[in-house]
Amino acid sequence: MAEYSKITSNQESQLLNKANQFLPDGTNGNIKVGNHQSFLVQKGLGSKIWDVSGNEYIDWLMGSGPMILGHAFPSVIEAVIKAVEDGSTFFATHEKAVELAEMLCEAIPCAEQVRFTVSGTDATFQAMRVCRAFTKKEKILKFEGGYHGSSDYAMMSVTPDASVEYPQTQANSSGIPKAISDLVLAAPFNDLQTTSQIIEAHKDDIAAVIVEPLQRVIAPEPGFLQGLRDITKKYSIPLIFDEVVTGFRLSYGGAQQHYGVTPDLACVGKIMGGGYPLAAVTGITDIMSSYESSTDSEYFVPQTGTLNGNPIACAAGIATLKELQNKDNYEKINNTGKQIREFIREASSRHNIPVQICGENQIFGLFFTDRKISNYRDGLATDSALHARFNSGLLDRGILKAWPQKFYPSAAHSQEDIEVTQQAIEQTFSQLAQSI
Repeated sequence: MAEYSKITSNQESQLLNKANQFLPDGTNGNIKVGNHQSFLVQKGLGSKIWDVSGNEYIDWLMGSGPMILGHAFPSVIEAVIKAVEDGSTFFATHEKAVELAEMLCEAIPCAEQVRFTVSGTDATFQAMRVCRAFTKKEKILKFEGGYHGSSDYAMMSVTPDASVEYPQTQANSSGIPKAISDLVLAAPFNDLQTTSQIIEAHKDDIAAVIVEPLQRVIAPEPGFLQGLRDITKKYSIPLIFDEVVTGFRLSYGGAQQHYGVTPDLACVGKIMGGGYPLAAVTGITDIMSSYESSTDSEYFVPQTGTLNGNPIACAAGIATLKELQNKDNYEKINNTGKQIREFIREASSRHNIPVQICGENQIFGLFFTDRKISNYRDGLATDSALHARFNSGLLDRGILKAWPQKFYPSAAHSQEDIEVTQQAIEQTFSQLAQSI
C-alpha cells in the first residue's frame, strides 16, 4: 500500500477557517479528529467519503452508524426523491409513517406501538418520561458509562469520576440542574449482583431501568441482560433498551433479538431512518397508551414535534429496512467485522501492543490495555494517548473511524476496503511499536 498523502486545498483551508469562526469548536458538535477539525466532508458514496480537497477515505464511521447500506444507496435515494416530490412535511399522520410503524412492529420483538421522534436523544428522553407517567414514580436507573443522548437525565454518569460511589450519579455537562442527580441512579454494567441490590433498595421509587444492551462497544456478559429482565419484572419496573445504535445492526430485530431478551420499550434511530433525522419509541401497548389523548390526564403524555415522523425520513427508513430484509447483508457485515477484528488482534500481538477488542462483529471498538473490559471503569485503564495516535495513524493512511473507539462495518465495505484497512492497521501498529 502506497503511503497516503493528504492534500489540503485553499478552498478547504478557507472553509475550515470559516467553520472555526461560525461554529463553536469548528464542528457540529460531533466528531472532531484529534484536537482540531482537520478536514471537511464534501460527499460520500458507498464505503467512501471525500473531503473538500478531494482526498478519499475508507469510511468506518458511516455517519456514526446509520449508513449501514453505504452512502447514497440507490434505492434510498430513489425513495427520498419521490418523497420530496410529494411534499416535505405535513404535521399530520401520513401513509409512510403508518407503513414504517408497521415494519418496526413486525421487526422488533417488544414493539406493539410506535411513537416517532426526530432524534435518539428525544426518543430516550420520551421513553423515560412515559415510564414515569405510567408508573407514577420518578427515578431512573441507568448504567455508568451508558450514553442515551444529551438530555439532562441521560448526561448523568456518562463519564464520571471513578471515585463516585453507586448509585450516586455525576453530571457530565454544565447546565444540568443539581436536582437531576436525585432522580437518576447509576449501576455498573455487567454487574448483576450490584445492580440487583440497587434495584431492591430503590424499587418503590424507580420508574424505569434504561440500558444499552451493548453498552457503547462493551458486550453484555452471559446472563446479565436476562437477569436484568427478571428483576425488573419481579418488581414491575419497565425495562428500556436503548437500541438507537444496535437496532437493525446486530440483527434485523436488533439487540433484543440477537441476545434473546425482550424489554418493555425500545428506542430506535440511526439505521431505521436511513440516514435522515428520525427515531422512535417502541413498546408494549400498556405503556405506549399514555400517549393517547383519551388517556386519563393523570397518565397522559403529550408529545408533538413539527418533524416527528417526517415523510422524507420515513421513506428513507422504509427503503433501508426493505434492503435489510435480505439476510445476505447481515452475513456480509458480520464477515467484514470479523476480518477486521481478527486482523487487529493478530497485528497488536505481533507488535506487542496490548489491545482489548470489544463488542460484536457488527460494531466493535478498541481499548489499549491488557485488562479485560466488562464495564465503564475497566475502560478507564485504556491508554488514551496511544489510542489517539492509532486513530491519527489510520487517518494519515486514508482510514476514518469513530473517535475514540468504534468501527461500524457496513454492507458497502468491499474485500478491497478490508485489505487496504488491514494494511493501514499493520503500518500504524508498526509505527506505534517503534515509538514506544
